[in-house]
Amino acid sequence: MKKKEPFMDWFEGQLSANPSFHQQVEETLSTMRLEQDLIALRELQGVSQTQLAKALGVSQPAIAKLESGKAKNIELKTLVRAVSALGGTVRIQITPGAKGKHRGIRKRSVRNAA
Repeated sequence: MKKKEPFMDWFEGQLSANPSFHQQVEETLSTMRLEQDLIALRELQGVSQTQLAKALGVSQPAIAKLESGKAKNIELKTLVRAVSALGGTVRIQITPGAKGKHRGIRKRSVRNAA
């Protein structure tokens, strides 16, 4: 009888075997980090969802939806407005992945015109 692998071993295997799955996981984790950072900032400032909603001119359920990840395709300006209302700033950082690994995008070749 084969011994069951611990979940993390299985998960790491799935990530390395399937680049598409790996990309989906990374996108989901990035979104979750944004949501958690927004909640942490709001709580650090001692502001309720209702108070933030009033400052932004939206409903409290809209803030709850934003913080829970149920708001799909939120605009960057919406996130910036919420963070700014809480006295914070938004910083976007783009970093390269593992060297030589790109997710389903072909590199453009540059040819010299002779």
